[in-house]
Amino acid sequence: MVDNCHFQELGAEVFGDRFNINRQVGNMTSLIDIQNQIAQLQKQAEEIRSAELADTVADILQKMAAFGISVDDLERARGRARKSPAEKSTKSAPIKYRGPNGETWTGRGLMPRWLAALVADGQNKESFTV
Repeated sequence: MVDNCHFQELGAEVFGDRFNINRQVGNMTSLIDIQNQIAQLQKQAEEIRSAELADTVADILQKMAAFGISVDDLERARGRARKSPAEKSTKSAPIKYRGPNGETWTGRGLMPRWLAALVADGQNKESFTV
């Protein structure tokens, strides 16, 4: 059996085998009170964050304009520079296969139907190599 004296020292009342620990001990508050306080503080924190976010973004934009910093500059500083449209490869892959009716295929991705049908008819895929 549990030592009743220990629980009495903590301020719990002993009723036979049962302990009344719902009673507040000293300055300790209940779990529900603490959870309510946490919820209120989280709400306050979110309100403060929302209020400060707009000011912070405005401050950052002002400093970026003053120093001539672009988003690309920031990404390069992080090591993740975006390629400009001029830097992106606009060339398509070279054509490797040409069909009897002028169809083309680069050899990438799934085999096109026109070539699959010709191969199914017994022709060699390599015979259509450009």
